Amino acid sequence: MKRKLNAHDAPEPESPPSPKRRASDASEIDNPTGTTPSKPTATSSFADFELEPRLLRGIRDQRWNTPTAVQLRAIPLALQGRDILARSGTGTGKTAAYLLPILHKTLRQKGKTSLVLVPTKELALQITKVAKALSAHCGQAIRVQNIAGKESEVVTRAKLAENPDIVVATPARASANINNGALAVAELAHLVVDEGDLVLGYGFKEDLDQIAQNIPSTVQKFLMSATLNTEVESLGGLLCNDPVVLKLDDLDKDSKRVKQYVIKCAEEEKFLLIYAMFKLGLIKGKTIVFVGDTDRSYRVKLFLEQFGIRSCVLNSELPLASRLHIVEEFNKNVYNILIASDETEILGSQKKDGDARPKKKSKTDKDSGVSRGIDFLNVSCILNFDLPTQYKSYFHRIGRTARAGRSGTAISFIIPKDKYRKHKSTTFAACEHDEEVLRKIEKHLEAGQKLENFSFDMKRLEAFRYRFGDALRSVTRIAIREARIKEIRLELSKSQKLSRYFEENPEALAHLRHDQTLNHPARIQPHLKHVPDYLLPGGSRKPEDVGFVGLNVPRVNKKTYVKGRGRKVVRRNGKVDPLKTFNARGKGKK
Repeated sequence: MKRKLNAHDAPEPESPPSPKRRASDASEIDNPTGTTPSKPTATSSFADFELEPRLLRGIRDQRWNTPTAVQLRAIPLALQGRDILARSGTGTGKTAAYLLPILHKTLRQKGKTSLVLVPTKELALQITKVAKALSAHCGQAIRVQNIAGKESEVVTRAKLAENPDIVVATPARASANINNGALAVAELAHLVVDEGDLVLGYGFKEDLDQIAQNIPSTVQKFLMSATLNTEVESLGGLLCNDPVVLKLDDLDKDSKRVKQYVIKCAEEEKFLLIYAMFKLGLIKGKTIVFVGDTDRSYRVKLFLEQFGIRSCVLNSELPLASRLHIVEEFNKNVYNILIASDETEILGSQKKDGDARPKKKSKTDKDSGVSRGIDFLNVSCILNFDLPTQYKSYFHRIGRTARAGRSGTAISFIIPKDKYRKHKSTTFAACEHDEEVLRKIEKHLEAGQKLENFSFDMKRLEAFRYRFGDALRSVTRIAIREARIKEIRLELSKSQKLSRYFEENPEALAHLRHDQTLNHPARIQPHLKHVPDYLLPGGSRKPEDVGFVGLNVPRVNKKTYVKGRGRKVVRRNGKVDPLKTFNARGKGKK
C-alpha cells in the first residue's frame, strides 16, 4: 500500500506514534542489569523517527527499507540527548545508528562539531563515505572531513580551518591535532568511539584519556562495540554520563545462523581441497579465504591461478587506496574469491598514526584483522584456510557472512597434531595449535550453534593428486617474492600521487613498465585449467574401451606387393613407366 508524501517529499505516518509507547520502550532499555529487552516493535520506516526530510531522501537512495534492531533502539534515545553504550554484532547497522541522529541535530543546530573516532584508516574512509551519502541532499549544510590519513600538518590544518561539521579520525590523530590547536573541541557537540574494543586493542587508551580531559562535559557520547568486555565498560564509564546500555545480538539471529563445518586434513591436502572445492563448484557464491600471513595469501593465489581460478589478495603492503579499491572490486563481483590474512597490519600499521614509537603488542592484536571494520557485501562462504590463533578472531571472521538475514557457510581446515610438519613446503607454524583453538571455539559456541564434520571422502580426490602436486611445485618462494614485488610496482605506476614525479622522470616509469613485462612468477600450465570427465569423482563419465587404434595408414594391396622388394614395377612396352612408380630395383639398377 502506497503512503502519501508531504511537502518535503517524506512519507507521512498513518498514525502519529504514541508518546507513552516511546517512553515505555526507553524504560525497557535503560535498566540496571543491562539485559537485552524483548524483541522490538517493528517500525514501518525511518520516517517514524521524524528525521529531517533531506536525510530521509539520503536513506531512500541507500535503499534501506526498515531500521535494524540497534537503529530502532538507539536513534530515539540519541535524539533525546542520551549517552549510549551499545553492543551489537557485525553488520547490524551501528554506523547509521549514530550518524543519523548526529546529522539530524547538525542540520537543526549549526555551528557545532561532531568527532568520530575509529581504530583504522580504512574504517574512517568507510564512515566518511556513508556520512556523505546520507547527507547528499543537504548541500553545503553538512561538511565531513577525514583526517585519519597520513597527511602533512599543513593539509590537516587547512581541512580543519573550514570548521567541518563532522570530523573522522583515529584517536592518535585527533589527540595530536587537539594539542597543536588545529582541532577546536570547545564547541564539540557529539563524540563517537566506533569499534570500542578494537580501539583499545590498538593501544589508544592514553589518547582517549587525553581527549576525554579536553572535551566539555556537555558533549553527547556514543560508544559502539561488537563486544562489551570490562575494558570497554570502564571506557564507557569514563566518557559517558549515565549511559543507556544496549546489549543487542545480531539482526534476525535465528534466520541467519551460520552453518559451520570442520575438515581435518594433512597440510598439503589443504591445497588439494581448495582446488577441488572451487574447480568442481562445491562452493557457490562469493568467498573470503582467510590465511595466516601475506606470503601465505600469495601462495594460495598463485596455486589457484594454475587452474584458471581468478582471485584477488587484500595485500597489506599496498597503499590504502589500492586496498579499498580491491574491496570495491570484490563487492562489485569483479572477483568472487578474496584471499586475506587476518593480521593487524592489514587494517592498521604496527605503530599508531602520528607516533614513531612502536606500539606494544596486545593480547587482542590477533583478534583485530581484516575480519573487522571493512564492509564486505553478499559473502556466502568463509573459508578458514588457516585457523586463527584466537577463538574470538574466528567468530569475527564468520561474521562476514550471513548478514542482513541471509544464510552463510563457514568451512575451517584443521591440522591434527600427528599431521603437523609432515610436509615442509606447506607447513605453517600457527597451525600447530589448531586443535586447542578448535576446543575453545566449541566451548564458546552460542545456543543453537554447532560445528559439524564436513564428511569429505579424500579417496575420491586421488585422481586429482598428480595435478595438484604439479601446480604446487610451480609455486616456489621465489615466485611468491616476485609476485609481491610485481604487484607493488604495478600500483606505483598507477599512483596518482606519483604521477607528477613520473612526468618529470619518465625513465623511472619506463623502468617500472619494463619490469611488468617479465615472465609470470609461477609457471602456468594451460592443460591444468580443464578437468577431464573421467577424473570427476562419483558417477563420472569414463572413456569407452575401444581397443588398440593404429596409425591412419592405407591398407596394402596384396596383389601389387612383393615381399622384400616393395611394390611391383609397372612396365609399359618392357620399360619402367616413370609416371607410375619409382625404380624399385634399387640404386644404379634399371
